[in-house]
Amino acid sequence: MRTVVLIVVLVLLGLFAVLNTNALMFPHTLSLGFATYTGVPMGLILLIVATLLALLFYFWAGISGLRAQADSAKLLRDMEALRTSLDQQESSRFAQLQTHLDERFRVLGQGSGGSEVAALHARVDALQRDLNVQLAQMDDYLKSKLG
Repeated sequence: MRTVVLIVVLVLLGLFAVLNTNALMFPHTLSLGFATYTGVPMGLILLIVATLLALLFYFWAGISGLRAQADSAKLLRDMEALRTSLDQQESSRFAQLQTHLDERFRVLGQGSGGSEVAALHARVDALQRDLNVQLAQMDDYLKSKLG
């Protein structure tokens, strides 16, 4: 979009220059405070300055856009690193919980109520599979959003 606007502005400035060549080339007296120049085409100087300003603001806007994209990319990389770290922490906690539950089931299995323990163990396994599926879905979603 910025490129289209720049091209339109430059075409309009060029058209203006072609239509008003005599007025742009009319000699004027130019005073810079410390020096005075006579016979200077002031209109042409102003047209060149306007063109340079249009180019300057175009490139400035481009650099600002690139900075914003770089900041966004850095934020996404940080979020991915945080997600990975949180997944690892959750995995280790889940492994600790699984170990604890296995030991509790072993202790309960040595006592009475073996069928209840087996049903409870099956339920925990189902919950573990469900949690793994949900984590995989979240991982796939984040990977598709982050590229």
